[in-house]
Amino acid sequence: MQHIYKRTLFLLLFLTGVLTSGFAQQSSEPRITGNYTNTNFQSFIKSLESQTNYRFYFDPAAVDTLLVNMQVNNQPLGDVLKQALEGTKLHAAISTQQQVFITSERPILTSLPDAYFNNENTAVVKQTEQLAEIYMPSQEERKPSRSELKLHEIGVPGNNKTGKANLAGTIRDARTGEVIIGAFVYIESPSIGTASDQYGYYSLTLPAGRHELKVKGIGLKNGRRQIMLHSDGRLDIEMEEEVRTLKEVVVEAEKDRNVSGLQMGMERLDIRTIRQVPTPFGETDILRVVLTLPGVKSVGEGSTGMNVRGGSTDQNLILLNDAVVYNPSHLFGFFSAFNPDALKSVELYKSAVPAKYGGRLSSVLEVTTREGNKKQLAGSGGIGLLTSRFTLEGPIIKDKSSFLVGGRTTYSDWILKKLPSKSFKKSEASFYDVNAHISHEIDSKNNLYFTGYLSKDRFKLAGDTLYRYNNQNASIKWKHNFHNKLYSVVTGTYSHYSYDISNEENEVNAATMKFGLNQASAQLDFNYFPNSNHTLDFGVSSIMYEVNPGTLTGNSTESLIKEDKLQTEKAVETAFFISDKIDVSQRLSLSVGLRYSIFNALGPREVFSYTPGVPKTINTITDTLTHGSGPIATYHGPEFRFSARFGLTDNSSVKASYNRLRQYVHMLSNTASMSPTDTWKLSDENVKPQVGDQVALGYYRNLRANTIEFSAEGYYKWMKDFLDYRSGASIIMNHHIETDVANAEGKAYGVELMLKKASGKLNGWVSYTYSRTLVRVDDETTSEIINNGNWYPSNFDKPHDFTLIGNYRFSQRFSTSLNFTYNTGRPITLPLAKYHDGNSYRIIYSDRNEYRIPDYYRVDMALNIEGNHKVRKLAHSSWTVSVYNLTGRKNPYSVYFKSENGKIRGYKMSIFGQPIPTVTYNFKF
Repeated sequence: MQHIYKRTLFLLLFLTGVLTSGFAQQSSEPRITGNYTNTNFQSFIKSLESQTNYRFYFDPAAVDTLLVNMQVNNQPLGDVLKQALEGTKLHAAISTQQQVFITSERPILTSLPDAYFNNENTAVVKQTEQLAEIYMPSQEERKPSRSELKLHEIGVPGNNKTGKANLAGTIRDARTGEVIIGAFVYIESPSIGTASDQYGYYSLTLPAGRHELKVKGIGLKNGRRQIMLHSDGRLDIEMEEEVRTLKEVVVEAEKDRNVSGLQMGMERLDIRTIRQVPTPFGETDILRVVLTLPGVKSVGEGSTGMNVRGGSTDQNLILLNDAVVYNPSHLFGFFSAFNPDALKSVELYKSAVPAKYGGRLSSVLEVTTREGNKKQLAGSGGIGLLTSRFTLEGPIIKDKSSFLVGGRTTYSDWILKKLPSKSFKKSEASFYDVNAHISHEIDSKNNLYFTGYLSKDRFKLAGDTLYRYNNQNASIKWKHNFHNKLYSVVTGTYSHYSYDISNEENEVNAATMKFGLNQASAQLDFNYFPNSNHTLDFGVSSIMYEVNPGTLTGNSTESLIKEDKLQTEKAVETAFFISDKIDVSQRLSLSVGLRYSIFNALGPREVFSYTPGVPKTINTITDTLTHGSGPIATYHGPEFRFSARFGLTDNSSVKASYNRLRQYVHMLSNTASMSPTDTWKLSDENVKPQVGDQVALGYYRNLRANTIEFSAEGYYKWMKDFLDYRSGASIIMNHHIETDVANAEGKAYGVELMLKKASGKLNGWVSYTYSRTLVRVDDETTSEIINNGNWYPSNFDKPHDFTLIGNYRFSQRFSTSLNFTYNTGRPITLPLAKYHDGNSYRIIYSDRNEYRIPDYYRVDMALNIEGNHKVRKLAHSSWTVSVYNLTGRKNPYSVYFKSENGKIRGYKMSIFGQPIPTVTYNFKF
């Protein structure tokens, strides 16, 4: 109705101000007397109209929440109105025809100036043009949707004694029915707002009365709803996708989140952004895009293991819809384990980790899948040189239930047959994975979600050893709304990871080694919204671990391999958590959290006892203790979480955080990077849990109407009791692994700079990180003191890291992407000399990690070609042509040494030593 009101007001103004301005006589303003205490504005106007002959014109929605508090005695009407509207965005204009016009933002002219028709006063002409602009409806106002014009009655009239009421609901995509994460819901006066959570849910406490509720989100048309809020109630909102002439790339859901959000050390990537970054073999890879973010590194090419702010690869908690993924890669790290067509968003927490998460020291990577289209059947896929994928989604019950099923597979054997080496022609490499997701809305208070994931890999090099490994993950969630301010989520998950390595070429040595890990968990979360400035999260979780550390068996009757089996390890990890987030003022926000975790290593199991105070070796074993099925070791402790934000201006803020985390599982690896053949070990009497603390401070600033974001974060991190290895350590099938590992302490510190442009033809980000990661082993129970107990660089210490991600859209159909990355070479231990002792030569090595391999840099480029954008067509398609390692640089993955004819020779190994062009065809229907 606002556009009708504006047109009527303009007509009245024209008739009274223009036609009569030349001959109307000036009348003196009437005098007003009255005592107004918490008087609503409409009652105040009725009082003025009763004391005068003036008529008042205003938009009821603009003054619905305005209260008048003043006492006047025989004061002019103009002064009374000025006092009543002081501190608001409203203005009063009194005409000569005893009419008062109350408008927002700026006053109007009630008559035309004398020189108007002679065009002698250009300044006045401009003011008059502004007047016309106020009352001429914008393009958006000319065609409002029915849902925007409809007045929604919320709650029961007359059932509110507090003057405030809660409004809650779910925000969904009008086209697909999927929930929208991070949409901002707010009213302008008074300024109250919130963002939708991972379930698309929002909750606002507002003054009772008439409001215009506004909703904004990147990639969405701005929406609004007219509401009359009587008491607590619910309003679900469907938003339409905004189709721009030039499609933009989305990095984060909220444009000002960089400054206004309390969370620091967190990066959110939209799947559309991830698809823009060139990757080897043309396969969209979320982990490789995450590796371009500041503070995230990898030991080398061809590895998807992440090192976040000085942490090792096993210190990252990787979640797929809350189920833990232990091996996030395919083909030994060349592809990530996640199908891009099934994903919605990726969030990485590097600091200020929410209290609901625990169990890892460095980071949390939360991968969220899409729910599936609840409106109609749809599909998407792609065909590349090495892989293909297909995803199908649609409604089970329209607008209530949906499914999504996606799969990927590879046919990479053909490229191995093309390699010149005859041995490689006997190699094989393949994988497949399957995603499934079902969501169902039981009623307005209950929702169910189910996710399943399965992957299998098979790899054989030169017809020798066969590697097979697989992931199985499942999660089920039940979300229940008790009322608008409180909901709970019950989550059950199951994670399985296993592999086997077999060799059948030589029957005498033919054997198979197997490893397996099972994890089942249950978690109960509560989210409580006392008001729009206060959020309380609390809950409890429990995890059951079962690890098969290794089984070795012969593969034939001729095999001389003796069967061996390590003891099964079991444990239970329980945690209670609570966090409280409050906006103290518009500038200051605080979040305080506490997580208390308890870990119990369980039997039945045999445990070695060692002589106290001396290094643990086979020779210092004093006893073997046999434990029953109860606890054999218990560890527990608090994990503190704190973060704060202070707004310096509307466009800048500073943030600080501190968190402590505990980790009870350890990865055993004989390589610097994450490998599918790594094993996992639970804490017990001889292996302590890891503990880490981190403090961080950051400055954030947005430029050019929030289109450019700048952030600078500094951090310092210290860790203790994580595992390092003595020289020549044996990791596989070791019955007393504690004799080959050492409890180490570490420290990491650094500064991360990032400049990001999230929209427009040219978008992307540039980041620079300076960081150091140092380790020290000075444990009296360790048989070897490394580097004389001094600090030394870790395997993934790379002080300088620079990344540039750029995307440019030439037109609606053509765009290009560029990726440049540079980092310092990782540390290495070198042989320095050799000497003759007895009948053999011995090597003298440098201190551990004293030297570095050459620095790394790489340039990638991609061209994206979209099909025509006709709305009605069978399928929408696109092509991606990319070149990985455009300059063909032979970046070293590792440097190793071999003794040949009495001489030690060094060799450099490169994974991708030449440009790799790929072509991928993508389709969507």
